[in-house]
Amino acid sequence: MVKNGAKNVAVATQTIKKILITQPRPETDKSPYFELARKYSVELEFQPFIRLEGIPAKEFRKQKIEIANFTGVIFTSRNAIDHFFRICEEMKISISQDTKYFCITEAVALYLQKFILYRKRKVFYGADGTNKSMFDVINKHKENEKFLYPCSENQQDNEIVNWLKTNNCEFATPFMYRTISNDVKELLTRTEYDIICFFTPSGVKSLFDNLPTYQQNGTRIGAFGSNTSRAVEEAGLTLDIKAPQPQAPSMVAALEQYLAANTKKK
Repeated sequence: MVKNGAKNVAVATQTIKKILITQPRPETDKSPYFELARKYSVELEFQPFIRLEGIPAKEFRKQKIEIANFTGVIFTSRNAIDHFFRICEEMKISISQDTKYFCITEAVALYLQKFILYRKRKVFYGADGTNKSMFDVINKHKENEKFLYPCSENQQDNEIVNWLKTNNCEFATPFMYRTISNDVKELLTRTEYDIICFFTPSGVKSLFDNLPTYQQNGTRIGAFGSNTSRAVEEAGLTLDIKAPQPQAPSMVAALEQYLAANTKKK
């Protein structure tokens, strides 16, 4: 998906027609994505750039991490929550009702309702979706907790690990799933997208796994989450649309702001 003739200087007022969302298509037509598409007459395409593969309990045991010994769990995604409780179920581990959960966003925190009785006294989340805001919350509890940070075998957030080390926290980072790049090369080479939205650092990695010599060439890039934003910038791409932000708590809201501003400039 390389636009050889595109110029970055023309980006601000260039007509936006096609947007690629690197996630599965919403299950319901009531999704705000479709309202956005109607409002701004844009075409949305949904294609997951990654898939997750759970690490089986037999393989997990080789890490020699006793989940029941930890009093706090750090979650940066719904996927991490799914695989944490899957492992616990497979290994018949009973999680204490006093366990505390520290989440990157409120949306991730609310997802815990699928697995636990949700109580605010044991579920905490950052104010704005950044690692820093989550650290501010963890900092209030770090003296009395042993932290578990479940993550992907090939994608952990070094900023979180470094913070835990720097603040002398007792912690472990068990691998409970692995992230695999989907084959999306044909999609990217046959279609020119005006905006591509990413939701995980692994999604950004998948872009370059499929197209190692990818050049942005005027395509706008959106990113949800501070870790994804950092991955975009570290890959040498220009980040145009960032969420969550105070006035744009979701990717849909961030896209709406960008499309509205783009429309006014014409």
